[in-house]
Amino acid sequence: MLILGIETATERVSVAIGGHEGVIGLFEITKGRRHAETLVPAIQFTCQQAGIELDEISVVAVDIGPGLFTGMRVGLASGKAIAQALRIPMIGISSLDLLAFSSRHADKVVVPVIDARKGEVFYAMYRQVPGGIQQIADPAVGPVDELVADLMARNQDVLCVGDGARRYRDEIIEGYHCEVGGDDHPSASPLVQLAHARALREDWVNAREIEPMYLRAPDAVINWATRASRG
Repeated sequence: MLILGIETATERVSVAIGGHEGVIGLFEITKGRRHAETLVPAIQFTCQQAGIELDEISVVAVDIGPGLFTGMRVGLASGKAIAQALRIPMIGISSLDLLAFSSRHADKVVVPVIDARKGEVFYAMYRQVPGGIQQIADPAVGPVDELVADLMARNQDVLCVGDGARRYRDEIIEGYHCEVGGDDHPSASPLVQLAHARALREDWVNAREIEPMYLRAPDAVINWATRASRG
């Protein structure tokens, strides 16, 4: 069983192919917000380097966010198009899960923090369990001081990871003494690993059932709501 993983929820475009033998092909590039023009060539390149034809793929896995709205839409639309064309199922995994899984060997509470722009961050909390990670706090979005307040309320050893943790490092550490490090962006490599475990249980859905995890309304909706309230 081969899985195609597509990750575009942040500034990085990441594509991976893998199965029971692990990840056999990986392509990653960070070029700002050029997801639409980068993703299809990235998929083609990864297939070519792995010696895989696209019609050999059994499952398409996608990062469903939270993250950049445009990037998420590009990844979801491309993943759905491929899954529908090949008539294969899909698996959606959160960008927060991916970041936490990459730091699963940490002996601290892992807090993935993704830059949500507008002075806000997406975040959740995880702990190490045998074989992986377990979410211990639901995904949330808010200003950095709300994240710091949540960390203070739990009062545990913490590792913050992600581009939001990197961008707001000083504010986080000033409010709560913790470690900041690890990956800045989610990767399609753990996406394929996590999706493969779910695929073995046939824990997948039809392409039309995949939904993004926004946590916050898209900017266009926010802007129209603001204008309506002013009117």
